[in-house]
Amino acid sequence: MKAIVQRLNLTHPGHFVGGLTLWSIWFVAIYGGLSVACAVVPPEPDQGAFNHINITLLLLSLVTAVLLAGLAWGCFQEAKQHKGRQHFNAFVSAWLYVFSALGVVFVAGPMVGLPPCL
Repeated sequence: MKAIVQRLNLTHPGHFVGGLTLWSIWFVAIYGGLSVACAVVPPEPDQGAFNHINITLLLLSLVTAVLLAGLAWGCFQEAKQHKGRQHFNAFVSAWLYVFSALGVVFVAGPMVGLPPCL
């Protein structure tokens, strides 16, 4: 685990945009995938919210949220070990990753109760 953290350099200022960039990629992929799936293989209306489209989207959302949460945790751990500018960079990056993970959860939440392709 330590080798992965060193390779990512979680104190680098590039992580300020990392979480929001990953969230943006996820957002475009999820809604683009939803549109394509609804056009190509729409589910039966009587299936409700739990169908092949929503399950796939929820799994991708779960993977993204776990990735962002893991990066946040790593940044918090790095912030504890540093002082000054490196501490600031890691601490702010960690909160931006948390914000992005919460954004994934918030946007993916309606997939649990709403059927796609309405």
